Amino acid sequence: MDSRPHTGIPGTTLFDGEQARKGYALNRMCFSFNEEANRQAFVADEEGYMRRYGLNEEQADAIRARDVLQLMAAGGNVYYLAKFAGIFKLDMQDIGAQQTGLTKDQFQARLRAADHV
Repeated sequence: MDSRPHTGIPGTTLFDGEQARKGYALNRMCFSFNEEANRQAFVADEEGYMRRYGLNEEQADAIRARDVLQLMAAGGNVYYLAKFAGIFKLDMQDIGAQQTGLTKDQFQARLRAADHV
């Protein structure tokens, strides 16, 4: 049974101790991306790099899909995931688009429309 408190926001993954333990390998790998040599090693051999850090299949699938929301559900901490997203030039608007189920262009249009309200 999930004993974590509900955030009241559908689709929100609460990052708590349970998620931290679940995502330890993933977050450790993403932290390694602080070093340029590690980013290059990942790009050169993603599968080998993921094995090196012991990612489980759920985490590896989310890495392959470049899906930040799946990564958060798999235990990823948004701070560390930003290191991963940066490798592929994904910015906060890319992530916002994923969160809302929109394309980046649609998400940007929604932001612009909200500016005029």
